[in-house]
Amino acid sequence: MRINDRPLTIASNVVILIGITLGIFGIVRGGSLFLAVGTAGIAIKARHQRKFDFYFPLLIAIALFALAIALPRGR
Repeated sequence: MRINDRPLTIASNVVILIGITLGIFGIVRGGSLFLAVGTAGIAIKARHQRKFDFYFPLLIAIALFALAIALPRGR
């Protein structure tokens, strides 16, 4: 199944915007998870370009996901 770039771009940008909004309002763990998913979507969109354009955002997404899991829970 082929993933179209336009819907993936829109979905990734919306997810990143949600993550930023959650982070602004103090929900850092959830915001980081949303940012990780959005960044992974952008990385998947760049899978047919140069290797750096694919792997670097993907590594950032994995690091953000690990950070979100490692963050201490709130009250």
